[in-house]
Amino acid sequence: MEGGCVLCNDHDQQVLWQDELCRVIWVDDPDYPGFCRVILNRHVAEMTDLPAQERDWLMEVVFAVENEIRTALNPDKINLASLGNMVPHVHWHVIPRWRNDRHFPGSIWSAPQNDNPQLPVTADMIERLKQRLQQLAP
Repeated sequence: MEGGCVLCNDHDQQVLWQDELCRVIWVDDPDYPGFCRVILNRHVAEMTDLPAQERDWLMEVVFAVENEIRTALNPDKINLASLGNMVPHVHWHVIPRWRNDRHFPGSIWSAPQNDNPQLPVTADMIERLKQRLQQLAP
């Protein structure tokens, strides 16, 4: 892992699940409860830099995280994003979205549309999601 990469050095993040290839971390964002990142465990800039088998497995993990979030939180939509413009290290954002969340219908990086979101998520739902993700079996 490279010394200057924030994703290579995110040891203070809450890891919910990991294997040799990647890890699932919890993004503590009160505007987006259930937001997770799936991060490759080594510094690679692009998905096409990975062998096909690793790409396939990484996407299996992303899809498994998406499924667990949908099951636990019942969002209106899931956003999957792999940008890497600021941090050129393969990682996927798995973001639950609700019609009345802070930025809907725009991306979470766009201008806010709602200053007072009322999201249908409880602390118990979040705890159940974390437990399900810790037992992830893609």
